[in-house]
Amino acid sequence: MPAYTLLRPLVIALSLTLGSMALSGCTTTSPGGSASAPSSKATVDAQTDTALSRLYSDVPGAREMGAKAKGILVFPSVVGGSLGLGAEYGRGSLRSSDSVRRYYTIAVGSVGWQVGVQSKTIVYMFTTTEALDKFRASKGWTAGVDATVAVANIGANGTVDTETMRQPVVGFVLANGGLEIGASVQGMKVTESPMQ
Repeated sequence: MPAYTLLRPLVIALSLTLGSMALSGCTTTSPGGSASAPSSKATVDAQTDTALSRLYSDVPGAREMGAKAKGILVFPSVVGGSLGLGAEYGRGSLRSSDSVRRYYTIAVGSVGWQVGVQSKTIVYMFTTTEALDKFRASKGWTAGVDATVAVANIGANGTVDTETMRQPVVGFVLANGGLEIGASVQGMKVTESPMQ
């Protein structure tokens, strides 16, 4: 029997253990915050407030864009892990001018060789009423399929570039280091998920 056949279960067990340890240490929340998916409206609302405050302080021009947006969908902590197969998941809320908050989940899976864990904040700003209405009417909305999402970039003037601001749906991805330039939000499935 080849030696690699005997070592395979050990390598798999070690990889799973290390992956679990890495997942427990990755977060975009403050040290006192929770990195797990929020489980109540109050928790989601509090984490959404914190995420929006961070977005507005870290990304010049985001506050002005948010003030003009017809709706803002915030996922404060999207946690992903992978060891060959990748998955990301989070809970969030939609805020709009009608002041009725709706709650959603976001999920995406991927296949391919990948190892690692990450946590990030994802924000979608709906800049037109049409884009917001289409999102609300959907029974499951996928970024890049049901709507093109322009990922926010910083322009030469140091703020969100004007071309991005003109798009119907703009996505922001924040990690521990701030705004992720060139991050992808395509393929992320968003589903309404009422909460208690």
